[in-house]
Amino acid sequence: MPKNELILSTLAKTWIFDLDGTTVKHNGYKTGGGDSLLPGAKEYLDGIPAEDKVVIVTSRKPEYKEETLKFLKEAGIRYDHILFDMPMGERILVNDRKPSGLDMAVALNVDRDRFFLPKIIRKG
Repeated sequence: MPKNELILSTLAKTWIFDLDGTTVKHNGYKTGGGDSLLPGAKEYLDGIPAEDKVVIVTSRKPEYKEETLKFLKEAGIRYDHILFDMPMGERILVNDRKPSGLDMAVALNVDRDRFFLPKIIRKG
């Protein structure tokens, strides 16, 4: 499978996005310039089907919650849940494998401040 393609089932999904360095410029909220979306992030998020759920996780402290939520709203970023004050270490996703053999966990690591996710191909 090419690196620019991800083959997934047609089932509804849960998308879990880190915020800083993945969706918005890393630590932009701490600078005078404030938050800014990474190129391509909004378009990709807008392409996630309505039946899918979007969860955002961030290490930002609770004192940044109000300004973060305001920025996401003004930027038109859809999400279903957002978790603040998460540890800065690895994010580990553990899920089962269906009896059909379908792996229920997918993890992608991207370079900081470069939004790139593969094209989704739905099968099955």
